[in-house]
Amino acid sequence: MPKFFVNSESINDSIVTLEGDNARHIADVLRGKIGDVITVCDGEGRDYECEITAVSKREISAKVVDISTNNNEPDIKITLYQAIPKSDKMELVIQKCVEIGVDSIVPVSTERTVVKLEGRENKKLARWNKIAEAAAKQCGRGKIPEVANIMDIRSAIDEAAGLDGAIIPYEKEKKNTVKSYAKGFKGNTVGVFIGPEGGFSEKEIEYALSKGIVSVTLGKRILRTETAGLVASVMLLYELEDLV
Repeated sequence: MPKFFVNSESINDSIVTLEGDNARHIADVLRGKIGDVITVCDGEGRDYECEITAVSKREISAKVVDISTNNNEPDIKITLYQAIPKSDKMELVIQKCVEIGVDSIVPVSTERTVVKLEGRENKKLARWNKIAEAAAKQCGRGKIPEVANIMDIRSAIDEAAGLDGAIIPYEKEKKNTVKSYAKGFKGNTVGVFIGPEGGFSEKEIEYALSKGIVSVTLGKRILRTETAGLVASVMLLYELEDLV
C-alpha cells in the first residue's frame, strides 16, 4: 500500500488533503483513482488508512478509514554526524541510514573534508531531505528523519555533548567496542561521528574526547566513510534495542 507523509494540518474532519509532489505522484505515477487505498502518516507516529475520494494533479482528497499507531520508530534516537563525503556518497548514507532507523542526520564539515558547498548548501539540503523522505516512505517509518543544516566539526561535537551519549569510531582505538559502550549506556539519545575519506585529524579526535565523546573500534578492517555510519548505527540499534 503506497505511503505518503503530510503535516497534521492536512488532516481535517477525517479528510486528508495531499498536494504538491504527493498529488502528482498519486495522479501521474500511480495512476490513482477514486476508491484506491493509500496510507498517510502525520510524521508524529500515526498512520491513516485512507480511501481516495477525488483526484487531480494538484490535489488529492481521501477519506480516513482507519487510524493506527506506527510502531516502526526505534526507542533509541541516533543522530548521525556524517562528515560530507565526495561525489554522491552522502545520498547513499542518508538513504540507508533512514532505512535502518537513524533518527536524524547532520552533515559535518571537518578539517579533511574535500567537498566544498559554498553557494550550494540549500540546494544540497533540499535534495538530501527529499532522499530521506523517499527512504522513510519506502521502509514504513513513522516520521521523516531530518537532514539538518551543515555544521562545522567543533559545533557538532558541542551539540552532541548534550545528548545522553556519543561515539566516534577511530582506527587507533583497540579496546572500546560498540558492544562494550552499549553495556554502560543509559538514556535514549546517542550521537555517532563518522569522518571523511581522510579520517578525523588528531586535534578533532582530542576535542571530541575532551567533550565526553567515546572512541570505539568497528573491528579489524577500516571501513569507507559511506559504510562506517551504517555499520556503527546498526551495531548500536542492535545492542541498545536489546537492552531497552
